[in-house]
Amino acid sequence: MEYTIRKALIEDMPYVLNLIKELAEFEREPDAVEITVKDLQEDGYGEHPAFFCFVAEVQSKIEGIALCYYRYSTWKGKAIHLEDLIVSEAMRGKGIGTALLDEVIKYAHSLGVKRVNWEVLDWNEPAITFYEKKGAHVMREWDVVHLDESGIKNYVANLNRNS
Repeated sequence: MEYTIRKALIEDMPYVLNLIKELAEFEREPDAVEITVKDLQEDGYGEHPAFFCFVAEVQSKIEGIALCYYRYSTWKGKAIHLEDLIVSEAMRGKGIGTALLDEVIKYAHSLGVKRVNWEVLDWNEPAITFYEKKGAHVMREWDVVHLDESGIKNYVANLNRNS
């Protein structure tokens, strides 16, 4: 099967959002996606882009994405975070995920970053196996920590009450 990997364009964002929603379904959180096409276009293509993205095209249809952003490690220096690597369900197992990951790693190497990191759900054994076969180290002893929007608001409210 022939496919093309390229940098995403602003007009690709509706297709990117569709794949993000497909991933949310797969991850059992279909109602968790809040962003819009407009958000993706403004956040990825404004004066200070918050992310960059590669897409995989099969017969002029976007069937996969790798969405990333720049990070900084206090131990290593410049890094890239792979937020999501998504291949449409119909196209999985055809090498597209590998091609997208290859593109991210080649890009990271060209920038001289010291690390590329990402998360994977502990129940997604096919993805864990895929990443480990590529040489990635899955750090099972680490837990992901985050505050959602509500958590941030509560945190700040508590700060203001304690001031």
